Amino acid sequence: MEARSSARRRRAVLAVAAAGILALPLAGAVPADADPGDSGRMEKLNRQIAKLDRAYGGDLAKLKDAQFGVQKAMKSADTLRKERDDAQRLVAQLAANQYMTGGGDPALTAISSDDPSGFLNTASLAQHLATNQAARVQQVQKLIDQQEKARKEAEQKIEDLQKEIDDLKKQRKRIQALVKKYKPQSPSVGMGGVTPRMLHVKQVIDAEFGPFPTIGCTRPGDPQDHGTGRACDFMESSGGSMPTATRQQNGDQVAAYAISHASSLGIKYVIWRQRIYDMRSPGWRAMENRGGITANHYDHVHISVF
Repeated sequence: MEARSSARRRRAVLAVAAAGILALPLAGAVPADADPGDSGRMEKLNRQIAKLDRAYGGDLAKLKDAQFGVQKAMKSADTLRKERDDAQRLVAQLAANQYMTGGGDPALTAISSDDPSGFLNTASLAQHLATNQAARVQQVQKLIDQQEKARKEAEQKIEDLQKEIDDLKKQRKRIQALVKKYKPQSPSVGMGGVTPRMLHVKQVIDAEFGPFPTIGCTRPGDPQDHGTGRACDFMESSGGSMPTATRQQNGDQVAAYAISHASSLGIKYVIWRQRIYDMRSPGWRAMENRGGITANHYDHVHISVF
């Protein structure tokens, strides 16, 4: 009789605790999801980028990097939205099930049974349930905050990309005159697959600042300048390691030389230490994080030519 009474008390407390969890408020209202129109805006921006790319000598490095940043931010916001929704559904389901059945977490099945020799008393059982569920609610709130931050970042990056496109459009005459200055060249047999202009830049840079651990140029299948023989990577270290202070200084000198002699050498843009300098829109611009030393150009100076 006493055992049955104890079990009833336990189930009653569990029901009350679960009901309390259902009533736990989140710190703020769930923010709006990413505007469905963002995808449509990006499609329009992508078409503008493709048009400018053809008109301005191809491979607009700064613009392509900004485009990459938008895509990454939109993907992050979408992933966090799905995680948030999944977590919210889980908390709601668990709380509802516990309220309806008077049961606890699976881990508490044994101690909430009719056996009066359970490990926890009624008060500690309720406290455990409340603490466990409150933690889940806090996790949902954290995901809500993260998703809102990612959504705002994606929107800001879209706005920034539009501004960059508008700025390039305003400079159409200057950029087209710059592009027209350099006659298009094709990769030549016997030159390692690079264009005569790229070969000349490679020889000049190597003579001024070499030797380099390696110089990599053509990359079959690359959708950008490596694939057309118009780019070379001047490595300052090997194996994906960070260059020494001396080699970093050498890279700084290579980048500075390429920029200052860009007009005479026909250089289109330079990438070094996660920054891009495009002659069509002069000035260093921070590059989106690509996830590694080589991908972020910390171990090599990338030089592309017209």
